[in-house]
Amino acid sequence: MRAIGYLDNLPVTDPEALVDLELPVPSPGSHDLLVEVRAVSVNPVDVKQRANAKPGSGGRILGFDAAGVVHAIGDRVELFAPGDEVYYAGTINRAGADSQFHAVDERIVGHKPRTLSFEDAAALPLTTITAWESLFERLNLTQNSTGTLLVVGASGGVGSMVLQLAEKLVPGLHVIATASRPEAEKWVRELGADDTVNHRGDLAGQVLELAPKGVDYLFTSHSAGQIETYAKIVKPFGHIVAIDEPAGLEIGALKSKSIAWHWEYMFTRPVQRTPDMLGQHELLDEVAVLVDAGRIVSTATTRLSPLDAEQLREAHRLVESGSVIGKVVVGGWPK
Repeated sequence: MRAIGYLDNLPVTDPEALVDLELPVPSPGSHDLLVEVRAVSVNPVDVKQRANAKPGSGGRILGFDAAGVVHAIGDRVELFAPGDEVYYAGTINRAGADSQFHAVDERIVGHKPRTLSFEDAAALPLTTITAWESLFERLNLTQNSTGTLLVVGASGGVGSMVLQLAEKLVPGLHVIATASRPEAEKWVRELGADDTVNHRGDLAGQVLELAPKGVDYLFTSHSAGQIETYAKIVKPFGHIVAIDEPAGLEIGALKSKSIAWHWEYMFTRPVQRTPDMLGQHELLDEVAVLVDAGRIVSTATTRLSPLDAEQLREAHRLVESGSVIGKVVVGGWPK
């Protein structure tokens, strides 16, 4: 089968940063689906892994977000059958989805939204799982929750899903989103933000002007150098959920307000093989229903083709630039 991987940690501008490979088709394990991959999307985790994680002697295949068709199933699979269209985010401790065929545990796979193309569906899984777990499992929000939520990094992939899920499933929340460019402000308002602030300016001053008593909840994908600011704008007994991991992070400034700090890492379930692994399958299926009902939209904004090393390098370059609004997807294998 065709695959795209890396043999060394090289800058994305190097033609060898990602290369086309020919590999054996994997055999599915007992709980695995063997998926014929039709489209993938690139996330910051792909970029970080390519740049920093040693590939090993045989190289490494990346790719977490994928959409495709079930080609074969393991002997204990119960949720899917060959021919089913699926979407999923995979896991960091197995070979990735940047390949024509990919083995993935059925318990972290969802039925693809019927109304989306494979490319548009591939934009959703990793960010959807991260946003869902952040809001409903880390912050424990429900459909009856109220208060104010600040979303830092709102125009990125995860932030875009946080905005949509908050608006549609927690209607009592007042949502403030960060956006530093006119196109980003337009994007986040379309996805459900009630107000916007420019994170390149006086973030605390802008937020406290909109929410004088502070915010109840804060989602962040950019925590480095921000803890003192967060301590000013989050209410006593408030909650912060973070998806980044800046080196040497010190959160002591939050203690005087008893502000709770939560980590969200969407690979925890599959890597730790927790008893509730099936939760990722269930939430992806639930979001597919919301998509097909027109309540949630794909966050794909940049679509590249074909699915080869050259286009995947371009996708990595765009994500690495930090200027992408929404998601970059790559679909369609070369003829």
